[in-house]
Amino acid sequence: MTRLSQIIAVEKGVKSDASRRLTDLHRDVQKPQLLSGISRTYQPRADDGDQLPAESTRVQATAPDVLAEAAAAMTRLFDITLTKDHANTAARADVTVEGETILRDVPVTYLLFLEKQLTDLHTFVAKLPVLDPSEEWAFDSARGCYATPPVKTVRGKKIPRNHTLAEATKEHPAQVQVYMEDVPEGDWTTVKFSGALPASRVRTLLGRVTALQHAVKFAREEANGVEVADQKAGEAVFSWLFAA
Repeated sequence: MTRLSQIIAVEKGVKSDASRRLTDLHRDVQKPQLLSGISRTYQPRADDGDQLPAESTRVQATAPDVLAEAAAAMTRLFDITLTKDHANTAARADVTVEGETILRDVPVTYLLFLEKQLTDLHTFVAKLPVLDPSEEWAFDSARGCYATPPVKTVRGKKIPRNHTLAEATKEHPAQVQVYMEDVPEGDWTTVKFSGALPASRVRTLLGRVTALQHAVKFAREEANGVEVADQKAGEAVFSWLFAA
């Protein structure tokens, strides 16, 4: 018996080797000189004629041999892929976080999907906007967002005033200085609103995403530990495909 994790570990190498070998065979079979041969012998007509050496070129590759090598190269890939696909139908595990089972009997292919999605969700949650920590916030259920306590500020108005520096005399007019006086005219009441989240809430969400990521990874490793019987498909396929 073989574990699914072992199949996955070697699958990439088998696929790479098969692809490389098929490419090499394809390239070789496109070279006419490898498939061609010749034999030439010389016989003089006169007994005392020139004796010339024979010439020969051996056929280095034949199409039947190339087909046999191609079948051999691809058979292992066909077998290991079928074994993996068979195993994937049986490889399942529960996703459990801190003793709580979130999902039960999840196929390993779906666990791989979850891992990718949770990576994207972690990035999404990490970028959520947080409330300005310099302000005091409380949730306003009527508005469905956070709000600060009301803050009052005075609106003033500048009024010109006269300040007598010297009283008028018979010889000189009064010396008067004009200045502006701030007079309260009204009050502003300001309340700030925000649709962001408290930093503590974002940290909690990130913690949950991270915990679920670890649980899914653990479940995938557990599912990949399932034992499977090796499957055979390549020989049957190529025996029919390249039959004489």
